[in-house]
Amino acid sequence: MILLVAFAFLGGIVTILSPCILPILPIVLSGSITGGKQRPWGVVVGFIASFTFFTLFLSAIVKATNISADALRMVSVVVIAIFGLSLLLPMIQLMTERLFSRLTGLLSPRTLSPSRSDFFSGLLVGLSLGLLWTPCVGPILASIITLAATSQVTADTIIITLAYATGTAIPLLAITYGGRSLLTKNPWLVANSGRIQKGFGILMILTALSLYLQLDRRFQSYILNRFPNYGLGLTKFEDTALIKKSLQQLQNPSLRKESSMINAPELIPGGIWFNLPANQESMSIKSLRGQVVLVDFWTYTCINCIRTLPYLKSWHEKYKNKGLTIVGIHTPEFEFEKNPDNVARAIRDFGIMYPVMQDNAFATWNAYANRYWPAKYLIDKNGVILYTHFGEGNYDETETKIQELLKEAGTLTEEMPVNNAAYQTSARTPETYLGNWRIAAIASPERIQQDVSKRYSIPENLTQNTFALGGTWMVGYEYAQPERGANLIYRFDAANVFLVMRPKTKGTIGTIRVLLDGKPADKNTAGEDVNDGVVRVDADRLYKLIKLPSGGEHTLELEFPEGNIELYAFTFG
Repeated sequence: MILLVAFAFLGGIVTILSPCILPILPIVLSGSITGGKQRPWGVVVGFIASFTFFTLFLSAIVKATNISADALRMVSVVVIAIFGLSLLLPMIQLMTERLFSRLTGLLSPRTLSPSRSDFFSGLLVGLSLGLLWTPCVGPILASIITLAATSQVTADTIIITLAYATGTAIPLLAITYGGRSLLTKNPWLVANSGRIQKGFGILMILTALSLYLQLDRRFQSYILNRFPNYGLGLTKFEDTALIKKSLQQLQNPSLRKESSMINAPELIPGGIWFNLPANQESMSIKSLRGQVVLVDFWTYTCINCIRTLPYLKSWHEKYKNKGLTIVGIHTPEFEFEKNPDNVARAIRDFGIMYPVMQDNAFATWNAYANRYWPAKYLIDKNGVILYTHFGEGNYDETETKIQELLKEAGTLTEEMPVNNAAYQTSARTPETYLGNWRIAAIASPERIQQDVSKRYSIPENLTQNTFALGGTWMVGYEYAQPERGANLIYRFDAANVFLVMRPKTKGTIGTIRVLLDGKPADKNTAGEDVNDGVVRVDADRLYKLIKLPSGGEHTLELEFPEGNIELYAFTFG
């Protein structure tokens, strides 16, 4: 716990070097030229309180009130704009000063003073800044956000988040006081302080406008795409074995043991079981004692999971009579993946023969303190986890470990070859979500409005690894839905393109025209789900759109003649 607090604090400090700080610098620097010495402290206290509160409880607030996170963000944007106007227009500045003087008098009538008014004005800016702040987080804060999203807010998570926010606030405070010191010591700056104040007022208004249009997010994407090494490695110090172990213990307190050997948590019922014998309703780790067990967390639209299935199926056939039991834990990423009919169809389509359990409530996922799709936990005959692997690859290593544990169990006595196909990927474009919850890399200049049909446009020049929407779209929480005649363009760098989709109306079929570099996808470029340049969307699953012999930079265009399709996420290979 102490280690995580220390590294979270350090992570907050180094965030000042990341591109995420750039869009809000004008707001921070404005504290250098306005108000008294208490105003920067108000900004810092407000930021720490707001960032901590919204990091831990924003998901719960959105669920409880049905007010979107973007709506709350807009309140902060309005506050920033008002403060910008107060720097620019003396009348508004006088009105805000009177307002904060009255608030200060109501809260503490005996000690009414300009310094307290300055503190409360800074506090309001800090509260707004905490909600607008979207840091480039490392594993520690990412884990805290994941825990908060699943309502696992504890005293530990509060302390760690406070440590991160405090670490971030220290350089912000230093910037503010450094600017203030410079302004008071440089004669030219002192003589032109009025003009500088108005300039910052204009800058704050422009910042508020860019936040309203979500240009800050696109700016961050542009910086990272244009200068890929900028900020690289800032969070690498968090990605150590000791920190990973501490994070696992934070997510699952039962794992806090001195021994490196961890007893496998039990499988917690969370849905239907598939591929069990007719006389069996469920499985448990306890009932499998004496066997070697491979627990595999997956979800059926995840391309990384899909690529591991041939290896899992091979091991099942090779070792099912040698003492190995593979148990698939299907933990859904999207809401439609909770449907047992969809899961059953995916199991059938993929040819999976080993047992699979639905984990719709993330109960088993949380019991294992898991954070990845796919993830493999190899358990020995005594019920102890002795090997883990997250993501793709390392197939020979995993199979070798399976053989070691089977030999220890006495169920494998012969030598069996280990010769898995080499893992390769040429994708340089990351997974991209299209729902407002996690939308990223979008280049359309219009502001996203959730659950509203709206026209979007495609800019003349798309940067690498970004996409744009054209025509009328309704962007929901998890997906984006085109209307008739809409299109989407994505500049990517990969050999294969996949897209998770489903028809909006069950039982209907939607069609999409697929073009690569301006030409309809043909036998040399089309994925398995594209015929004559067209893909038919008839089920809730991942569709294979593009298949090239090697990776490279290309432009994908999708045209939607009818609409009636929900698009969830792109993945690349």
